[in-house]
Order: sequence, then C-alpha cells, then structure tokens
Amino acid sequence: MGAVCCCFSEPIDFDSEVTLYHFDLHRAVGRGAFGKVRVVEHKNTKKLYALKYIDKAQCIRQKAVANVVQERRLLEKIDHAFIVNMRYAFQDDDNCFFVLDLMLGGDLRFHLERKGPLPETTVKFWLAQLALGVAYLHSQRIIHRDLKPDNVLLDSQGNAHITDFNVAIHYSDRRPHKGVAGSMAYMAPEVLARKGYSWQIDWWSLGITTYELLFNKRPFDGKSVERMTNSILKEPVKFPTDTVPVSDHAINILKQLLERDPTKRFGCRSVNHLNDFYEHPWFGRLEWDKLESKELTAPFIPDMKQANFDVSHELDEFLMVEKPLTHSKRKANADIEKLKPELRQLEEQYIYRL
Repeated sequence: MGAVCCCFSEPIDFDSEVTLYHFDLHRAVGRGAFGKVRVVEHKNTKKLYALKYIDKAQCIRQKAVANVVQERRLLEKIDHAFIVNMRYAFQDDDNCFFVLDLMLGGDLRFHLERKGPLPETTVKFWLAQLALGVAYLHSQRIIHRDLKPDNVLLDSQGNAHITDFNVAIHYSDRRPHKGVAGSMAYMAPEVLARKGYSWQIDWWSLGITTYELLFNKRPFDGKSVERMTNSILKEPVKFPTDTVPVSDHAINILKQLLERDPTKRFGCRSVNHLNDFYEHPWFGRLEWDKLESKELTAPFIPDMKQANFDVSHELDEFLMVEKPLTHSKRKANADIEKLKPELRQLEEQYIYRL
C-alpha cells in the first residue's frame, strides 16, 4: 500500500490507478479546440503539472473522439527534451485527462503579440531546439501536422517545447497521407495540393513559424481560402528586411525551409534530417549536445513574476463555465455494453497510464 491522504472522507491510495483526487487543482492557464488546461499539484509528490481536460460530451458533439484517443496513444510513445510530455492519462464520467509537463513560460504566440518581431539570436535558439524535437518525432514515425507559434511552449528557463498533438498521426513510407489537417496558414503546398504528403510537411510549418517569429507576419496571406491556397502554392516568398533587418544566413535557411519541392526542402535531403541544421553557418559553433541537455542559457528568459498567459482563462473557468472542474467519483459498476458507441470507445481506448 502507498501513502495516503485524508483530505476526503476516504483515504487516497497513491499506489492505485491515478485519478483526479490525486491532484490539487490550481489556476486555469489555457484552452484549446478540444479542452482546457489547469495547473495541478500531485498531493503526494508535490510536483506541479499541466492538466489538460476534455469534456466528453463536447468531444462527442465535435466528432473528436478519434482525435483524443489518437493523441493519447501518440503521447504514450514519446518522451523528449523539447516536447511537452505526458505523465499520466485517466478519465472520469465527464472528462478525459492528460497530465503533462508544466510549461509556465507562455507560448510563442503570447510573446510574439506582446514584443513584436523577436531577436534573431532568440529565434535561432528556439529553431534549433524545435528541429531536435521534430526530428525525434519523425524518428518515431509521427507527423505533428500543426506546428505554429501557438503550439510551442516555453519553460521557466526559456527552452522551447512542442505541444498539442490533436491532429498528429503516424506515417508510413508506403502510403502518403491526403487528409487536410492543421492550420491553413502553416500548411505545406503538398497538403493543399492533395497529392499526398508525409513527414516533410513539418519542416515547412517550422519555416513558416520561424519567418513569423522574425518578422511578426506570415509569408503567405489571403482573405479567402482560395487566395491563401494560391499564395502558398505559387507566390514567391518576400522578406521585409527593410523594416526588420535579418542576416543573410537567416534568409538562406528560411528559403530552404520554404522550398515547395519536399525532396529539396531543408531537413529532408539526407537520412539524418538534422544534418542540414548541423552544417548550416547560421548555427555557427552551436553545441548541439549541450543544447539538447538544456545546459545552454536561453537568450530569452520569461518573466516568471507575471502570468505568461491570458488571465481571462481563469475568469472563464470560474465565471462563465456552467460546470467547473471538480473532483468527482465515477459511477460504480457502469455497464460498458449499454453505453453509446462514442462513450464506449473512450472507456475502452482512453485507458489509464502511469
């Protein structure tokens, strides 16, 4: 038997399957298309995590059950220095829960909106970290499919981490994917052309993200889906260096990341996808081993004395939500066979994980 806590009428066995009762609930820090995020503290270890929770009823209404199950399965298989890793997964009658590494430094969209174009040295540091994360995902045969500033979180030391695997998928070399998923402004040409794509699309999205961090705007624009598609497929990339000075090395790497031919794209030209990064002069004498072990000091350290997220999330949780998150016991002896198909799928496939 493990240690117990007597905060409730019944003691908590910390050696049993994890439930929400194992955590103290703290402030709300974010929300996404399929769920919300709160800071939680494990009652036994006192370690802080991010709790992403997804309302089952809303998930079913949005026809997102398969996405949630897929995300949980993918996160089960990965663990990397520059990824927001999953530590636990469980559910109750109303919600599915992901317990993830806590990142209180904010996402890159938050900092971009408040600071405008970011310094080249900072963007270069983050690009190197994200390249390591992307290459790791590809080594696990995973395509993220939605890399963008919103899906990169900073820890308290300014290190970048990839998050949100809601539309991520496994890939096969034998069968290209044709499904359109992700955020259109960051989609590679081969996705929009619907001729089949694979892992190469993540390097394009990383190129769009890097461009946006440097110039505070995206390289392709359009007020309609048709115009945006045409821009991504055909228009040349322009670099507003007259308003935001950027080095020639930075421009060179952007041009290669935003190469429309995936066989010639930066990160796609050799068996080791990182060789292009290791050999590019923009990274100079970067010590990649020390970068991956987080021994290098980041050029930008978030101010941890302030909230690096939209504080309206917390107001929304307590003032606008009809049913705020609370600890609740599961109904005893539920008959899975009598559940609706979607709820049954969650019960059978969104399983406990420690």
